[in-house]
Amino acid sequence: MEYGNNTLLREETPSEKISRYSQLLSGQLHRLRQELYPPEAHKALRAFSSVDVARLIGVSESTIRQLDLDGEGPTPTRLANGRRSYTLEQINAIREVLAARKKGDEAVNILPHRREGEKLQVISCANFKGGSAKTTTSTHLAHYLALRGYRVLAIDLDPQASLSAMFGVQPEFDVEPNCTLFGALRYDEGRRSLDEVVRPTYFDNLDLIPANLELAEFEHIVPTAIASGASTGENIFFRRIRNVLAEVDDRYDVVVIDCPPQLGFLTLGALFASTGLLITLHPQMLDLASCNQFLGMSSDLMAVIENNGGEMNLDWMRFLVTRHNPNDSPQTRVVGLLRALFGEDVLTAPALESTAVANAGLEKKSLYELEPGAIGRETLKRALESMDSVNREIEDLLRGSWGRPL
Repeated sequence: MEYGNNTLLREETPSEKISRYSQLLSGQLHRLRQELYPPEAHKALRAFSSVDVARLIGVSESTIRQLDLDGEGPTPTRLANGRRSYTLEQINAIREVLAARKKGDEAVNILPHRREGEKLQVISCANFKGGSAKTTTSTHLAHYLALRGYRVLAIDLDPQASLSAMFGVQPEFDVEPNCTLFGALRYDEGRRSLDEVVRPTYFDNLDLIPANLELAEFEHIVPTAIASGASTGENIFFRRIRNVLAEVDDRYDVVVIDCPPQLGFLTLGALFASTGLLITLHPQMLDLASCNQFLGMSSDLMAVIENNGGEMNLDWMRFLVTRHNPNDSPQTRVVGLLRALFGEDVLTAPALESTAVANAGLEKKSLYELEPGAIGRETLKRALESMDSVNREIEDLLRGSWGRPL
């Protein structure tokens, strides 16, 4: 022990050391964000060429060029080489113009917002095995759907806030107390409306409810609410998320929920609110065994909910093979086993393992945010083709739930 200024200097306790490291790391992450996203330390979405716009909307490039020449729709930025450049907000404005010229399914294919009688789609991405790529899957799905013209709400339900980080939100700096979904779920006078915790993102038509450690409080307050009688009827814990989503039902087409890696009250609420369940699975035997435990526990807990008057309304459930290396023989055998056991409930397209995803993740970006040329052209192309194939299958499931032609 050392003495200084007549004060005994003691060694740090483990909690103090961990707290110091947390503060050091938090400060460094904040500095890195300022370096990555100058000048205001906020993320921004890249611009899109007329080729990109045509591909996203599903029309010819000449149609996009003609709109500009005719003075219809938004005015693109002209680059030094004379090419047109569009923001996502401008792309959605073009969708409005083109959809107004069409009728019925043709209009909906261009501007795919929900029609009367089509229910809000809620997709939960779940598994309690870490490393199954839940957050990567949730991020890419939310970005893909927003780029396709859907109105999307992304909900980070994991106190570790990885999804929030992918949107450039650092929980300890950017998320005030009571500004996560917990604020809308709590049982006391501090409860807020869902609209108060929703925040826009740098993606047009894509909003976010971020996470931080306060979400873990829900796991502690539910037993107390049950004991006091506050968690009964429509206020019972597993109905909370479904009920608060009803507050913003008319604003969105799809909700994407990144669930925590555990089967607690939050995850059960998300499952009860869901119309679609996506179970991510890395094709390794340990992950397979963990998934088996997840399925068994989920089944038991869902049965408890059903026995207590909770009617679940899943339109579909699918397994998604993630981080798949098709050249890895043990992985290939696991994938074959999954397809033999679960048939069409395994998505046809796997999410392939790719350095492109890893490299994008270093900058807290999805593949859809990368500028052309940011990494090797062929590497990015293969990764995007894989991710698009996965997300198109999920989009088809959404459209099928609405009864739309595929």
